[in-house]
Amino acid sequence: MNMQQAKQVIEKLYNAVDNKNLDFLDEILADDVNFRIGNYDTVTGKPNVLAANKQFFTSITSMNHTLDKVWHFENDVLCNGIVDYIRLDGSECSAYFSTVLTFVKDKVIEYFVYVDISAL
Repeated sequence: MNMQQAKQVIEKLYNAVDNKNLDFLDEILADDVNFRIGNYDTVTGKPNVLAANKQFFTSITSMNHTLDKVWHFENDVLCNGIVDYIRLDGSECSAYFSTVLTFVKDKVIEYFVYVDISAL
């Protein structure tokens, strides 16, 4: 994967997440993916990861990720930025985030998001 491809995959991922598009996640995630957000326990397996994302998507009205930087090294793609949330009550909350994706071939095998979502 080159830098242009790394930027494209991160942009596609966060466009899908911001649109609560589970179909894209289903396409890009490996069957035995490991997913973790914040201080929550790691979730293993595509069906469980999709269910966890679906549950999170229903806990907010919307979100919008703004990417600051993207890096890649071998099979890893990393990014950071800020995410703006709109809670179900209409109030707003923002948080800085970093994400680490590890690919095997064209599938994400590790999907780790470092963000403090305790204010949600």
